[in-house]
Amino acid sequence: MVSALLRRKIVRMFGLDVPQQTIARLETSFSINKTLKKVQKHKWNAYDLQYLLSFSIACFVFFVVTAPGVWFKLSLMSLLALALLLPVTSQFFFPFIPIATWLILYYACQFIPAEWRPSIWVRVLPSLETILYGGNLSNVLAAHTNSFFDILAWIPYGLIHFGAPFVCSIILFLFSPPGTLPVFARTFGYMNLTGVVIQLLFPNSPPWYENMYGLSPANYSMSGSPGGLSRVDQILGLDLYTSSFTASPLVFGAFPSLHSGCAVTEVLFLSHAFPRMTPFLLGYVLWIWWSTMYLTHHYFVDLIGGAILAASCFFIAKRNFLPKIQNDKDTRWAYDYIELGFLPTTKARLTRDFNADDEEWAMGTSSSVESGNISPIDNPASDWEIETLADEKEVINRV
Repeated sequence: MVSALLRRKIVRMFGLDVPQQTIARLETSFSINKTLKKVQKHKWNAYDLQYLLSFSIACFVFFVVTAPGVWFKLSLMSLLALALLLPVTSQFFFPFIPIATWLILYYACQFIPAEWRPSIWVRVLPSLETILYGGNLSNVLAAHTNSFFDILAWIPYGLIHFGAPFVCSIILFLFSPPGTLPVFARTFGYMNLTGVVIQLLFPNSPPWYENMYGLSPANYSMSGSPGGLSRVDQILGLDLYTSSFTASPLVFGAFPSLHSGCAVTEVLFLSHAFPRMTPFLLGYVLWIWWSTMYLTHHYFVDLIGGAILAASCFFIAKRNFLPKIQNDKDTRWAYDYIELGFLPTTKARLTRDFNADDEEWAMGTSSSVESGNISPIDNPASDWEIETLADEKEVINRV
């Protein structure tokens, strides 16, 4: 009896008893023609400028980067184009575009000629730190070091930071409304992309530079430094961080801290999905804030800047695109309709029920939901594609 109840619970939790034509269904088609037809039917608007921005940055990177060679870059671009054309992969790679744009721009920073770049600010962040907090908090926290604190700082800064986006993505995909993961991917990508642009236009030296060179002028020929992570390499007997941070593509990218920005973005999305976990998640933010200052990679003002950037991106996404959590739903497969967070429940609700005939997305208004007809499939006039954030906005405007 207990095993039967447990089986039914597992079946319901992971959607194994849900029909295939649901809003949680993933695209499985390999037909490029299907993607081309959707592009032809798409009504372009201002939100599609995001793709022009990514394309412009990609062109800049293509001509600036000298290694790898042109054939490798062309091959990589061809593979990405194919991934965007195939429906089975485009559903994942379209939301990935902002992340890819951020990564290639970050890599390209090392190839940007120094004469194209602004002067490096060495005194601004230490001065702000003193004015706002009465001293250099990074130096205060790093004044007394030991192996235990080194490992304790390394865990969030050097390990969790790199794995957290993937873990967060999996959790949001499984246990949040359909459509949450693409919003997270875009928010995460644009937050980091904005941060790298700020770092390029407003370069600042980090605390380790002050410890090594004082407040003497910096230049782009200088190498990076692992800061306190060099002690972690010594403890582990490895060369994980010394060589990688020394060859960093963006040595003077102290402000804003993208370690802080990533952590705050992840915590805000997970708190949106699991409000009861908020105190624990805030503890992670404080942990990574301490670690970045202890390891002399950021001033506290950098952390606040990264947090403000992340919070701004999150609230823009939440207001416009993020599906609302329904507390009675355990997983994505339990959702039969979607509400966008900023819409009043009396105005409109979005569903992503598939039409069995043409597999287009469908939209339902609140009246159909409140009358008990959750799926608007019976009304052919309500069929709309909602493939991107721009499409979602277009549907809302029509409502």
